[in-house]
Order: sequence, then structure tokens, then C-alpha cells
Amino acid sequence: MNIVFKALNDATRREILEMLQKKDLTAGEIAEQFHISFPSISHHLDLLKQAQLVTTKKEGQYVYYSINTTVMDEILKWLMQFKPKKTK
Repeated sequence: MNIVFKALNDATRREILEMLQKKDLTAGEIAEQFHISFPSISHHLDLLKQAQLVTTKKEGQYVYYSINTTVMDEILKWLMQFKPKKTK
């Protein structure tokens, strides 16, 4: 789970996840939204993929990135264990 928190610790990677929440995108489409180099975007996407926060699907010459909601669900479940239980 450490790699997940490392991936989420960067504002650019969090913004990429927000973009992918709306629709699947190629690396080029993602890169167009930032003022950083394509290799930097590629590095961010690789870290998100290593953390299993995104998945990829190749269609022709394009690779589409999608958010992996399964991992998000696992993170939320883990965090919810720390929520104080209500007492009556």
C-alpha cells in the first residue's frame, strides 16, 4: 500500500486521476493538459500504473489509461477502519 500513497502524494498524479475519472485518455491527451515534458507525464503514468491506480488498454497505436476503481475501493475500506464508531 506504500506505493499507492507515494503515487497519491503528488498533485500532478492526483490531477491525472481526476481527469481519468471523467473518461479514459491516451498519454498524449493527458500530456496536453500540463506544462511539463512528455517524459515527465510518462513517469507519472508509470508510477500510477505500478500502484495499480490506473490500467491500460491498447487500441491500435494508442494506449488508453483508465482509473482502477478496485484499488480505490480497497483504500477507502482501509481508511474507514480508522473512523470512530458511533456510540448511542
